[in-house]
Amino acid sequence: MNRELIDKTIEYLKKTFEESEYIKEEPGIMDYRIEHSFRVANIAKTIAEKEGFHVTDMVIACLLHDIAYSRPFRDSKDWLDHGRNSARMIRPFLFELGLEEKRINDICFAVAIHVDDKSDFEGEYTPFTRTVSDADNIDHFDALRIFENLAVSEFPDLDLEKKKAHLLGLLEKLKAYYSEELSTQTATELWKDRVAFCYTYYERLLSQIETSGGVL
Repeated sequence: MNRELIDKTIEYLKKTFEESEYIKEEPGIMDYRIEHSFRVANIAKTIAEKEGFHVTDMVIACLLHDIAYSRPFRDSKDWLDHGRNSARMIRPFLFELGLEEKRINDICFAVAIHVDDKSDFEGEYTPFTRTVSDADNIDHFDALRIFENLAVSEFPDLDLEKKKAHLLGLLEKLKAYYSEELSTQTATELWKDRVAFCYTYYERLLSQIETSGGVL
């Protein structure tokens, strides 16, 4: 992995958020997005190393996949387009890094399609270009995400019946997610491991909730 290019990319990512007038009004977004981007990059690095992909290019793509969050979203379409908007934003920077045009296009295409599998320019759908989406999805499942999801749902404030219903709903979704196959064997293994971990945690939490209303 080319550490110099990665460091320049991290600097560009942070600078873009720090100089955003929108982010100055919503500072929490910057920390959340940068931390998420680091996690996604580390997941993708593992995939790239095991699958024989270009590790530097994969890490760069993942570091920059959500850079459009430095701009405000006016509506749901802006959110849907944030992959394509991120790709548009980063292309000049990638040229500044001195990357070849084919590498730049692959990175941008991977970023562009990571939300809804669509791009507004030509590119190849390959395991490499689909890995940004895979790594992004994998990051939605693990210990930190369990904590965040329970906090967002205000789980501690729910009564016992609502807690049960919430957990049963999560378990049903996780059953369906577990059967999904991602773009590479490595990504699929990571995905199944994390989904299984979340399922086990919620299953044990449900068991505790079910014994919290009285003596069985």
